[in-house]
Amino acid sequence: MNRKEVVLITGASSGIGYETAKELVKEGYIVYAAARRTEKLKELEILNAKIIFLDVTSEQSMKECVDSIIRDEISIDILINNAGYGSYGAVEDVPLEEARRQLEVNLFGLARMAQLVLPSMRAQRYGKIINISSMGGKVHTPMGAWYHATKFALEGFSDCLRMEVKQFGINVVVIEPGGIRTDWGIIAAENLRKVSKDGPYHQMSDHIADRLHTMYSTGKGLSDPGLIARTIVKAVTSKKPKTRYLTGSMAKPMVFLKRVLSDRLYDRLVLRFM
Repeated sequence: MNRKEVVLITGASSGIGYETAKELVKEGYIVYAAARRTEKLKELEILNAKIIFLDVTSEQSMKECVDSIIRDEISIDILINNAGYGSYGAVEDVPLEEARRQLEVNLFGLARMAQLVLPSMRAQRYGKIINISSMGGKVHTPMGAWYHATKFALEGFSDCLRMEVKQFGINVVVIEPGGIRTDWGIIAAENLRKVSKDGPYHQMSDHIADRLHTMYSTGKGLSDPGLIARTIVKAVTSKKPKTRYLTGSMAKPMVFLKRVLSDRLYDRLVLRFM
């Protein structure tokens, strides 16, 4: 393509989304950094990213975001579906309202964004949809049933979408980060304490919340979000990107162990670790 390509990144106010926006601006892309908390995007605006409000739980917000960009830029060439969060708690304790919100943000919002950008991508017979999943879409941990459910679902959703849109020159890529130095684990730990603190699972939830909080507050053994950002840039700039990029702390060994161990042996290993 002769013109500069247009990138839309959801959940760009922190962590992986923020670092990816910075990297892609440096690479010369027209970058739209989208988030609910647009006040946290000021540095990206200084770096020449374009700031736009987006709430992936609101149909109106998603449609206005995409329509606005297409009106100004003709098309969105690359969508990076990064918005998401981890809500932990025992299955018995998590209210279904919260479970539905987890699915709304991590899966349905992502799917709707894909639906909205696909017409312009099909029209130009080119595009990339990059879905930020997790090694949590391949492995499981206690107290994370709803989070893992969204990521397992995202893996299957992306595989099906990839086959459907290939005929139009559109690539679908899944990024599967391992442990990353962001606030993700601290938020998950806080949710876990709040949801399961008084129930029959409180002993397990306390241990896991402490483990998550320590790990993510110190950052020990975790990868820098810049590593994932550079991996996303690799997928964006590649003429023939991989369908999946598994990267970051613990990602490859954990997925390998899940593949070779029996379910019960894997369960024992994870429970001992957490």
